Amino acid sequence: MRNYTQVSYFTLDAYFDTGLLKYLFFLLIIILYIIVISANVLLIVVICLNRSLHEPMYIFLCSMFVNELYGSTGLFPFLLIQILSDIHTVPFSLCFLQIFCIYTYGTTQYLNFALMSYDRYLAICYPLQYNTRMTFKRVVILIVVTWLHSFLSVVGTTSLSSPLQLCGNIIDKVYCDNYSIVKLACYDTTINNIYGLIISAVNTFGPVALIVYTYIKILKICFSGSKQTRQKALSTCTPHLASLLNFSCGCSFEIVQNRFDMTSVPETLQIFLSLYWLTCQLLFNPVLYGLKLSKIRSTCKSLFGWKV
Repeated sequence: MRNYTQVSYFTLDAYFDTGLLKYLFFLLIIILYIIVISANVLLIVVICLNRSLHEPMYIFLCSMFVNELYGSTGLFPFLLIQILSDIHTVPFSLCFLQIFCIYTYGTTQYLNFALMSYDRYLAICYPLQYNTRMTFKRVVILIVVTWLHSFLSVVGTTSLSSPLQLCGNIIDKVYCDNYSIVKLACYDTTINNIYGLIISAVNTFGPVALIVYTYIKILKICFSGSKQTRQKALSTCTPHLASLLNFSCGCSFEIVQNRFDMTSVPETLQIFLSLYWLTCQLLFNPVLYGLKLSKIRSTCKSLFGWKV
C-alpha cells in the first residue's frame, strides 16, 4: 500500500523550456484561437439569420459549431496561460473543470455526427417522409438529449475520479486528462475503469454503429438510384464523412498515447498528436462545411458580398 498525499494542484510535465520561442508559440496559438472563434461564430450567425438554412441538417451543424466554441474555450485560454508560465501547475478544481469541458466536447461531437448521419439517412432513403419524421420539435429534442447525455456521462466520470486518493500530482501532458489522474491513484481503480469502458463504448461505439448502419443504407440507395440521387448524397455526405474521419483519427492518436508507451516518440510529436483532435478539428469543420455546402457558401456570398 503506497502513501497518498492531499493533492491541491497538478504539474503538467509535458511542457519544456523553449526560451524566447514561447512568444512565437503564444502568437500562433492565439491566432488559431481567433480564427476558430471567428469561423464558428460566422457560420452560426449565417445559419441563424438565413431562413433557407433553418433545416434539420443545418441546425445540427449549428449545434456542432456551438460545441466547437465550447471545446475551444476549454482548451485555448488554458494553453495560452501555460505557454507563458514558467511553472506549469494547475489547481485541482480547475484541472477537473478542464477535463469536464474537453470530455463533454468530445462526447457531444460524436453524438452530433450520429445525428447528422441519421438526418442524411432519412433525407436520402425516405425523402417523401423526411419532413414528417424530422420535424423542428424532434430536432430540438435530439439536440437537447445529446447535450444532456454528454454532461451527465462526464459528471459520472469526474465524480468517480475527483475523490481518488493520489500518490502523485504529475501529469505527463500539456492539459488535464482524466486517465492520467486515474493512473496516479494509490488504490484500486476497477470501478473507474469499468465505468470508463462502459461510457466509452456507449459514447463512441454506439454513435459509430449508427453511422455505419446509416451509410450502408445510403450507399445501397446511391448504387440503385439515379445520378441526381448520387450527386445529392455525395454533396451532403462527403463533408460529414471527412469531418468524422478527421476527428476519429485525432481521438485515436490520443487513445494510443494514453494506453501505450510513447517514450520512443519525439516529445514535440507527442504534444502535436495529443492536441490534434482539440485544435485542428475546430478549424477543419467550419472551413470544410463553409466551402463544400453550396447553401452556406452562397449565403456567405450574398450576406457579405464575398466571391466564395
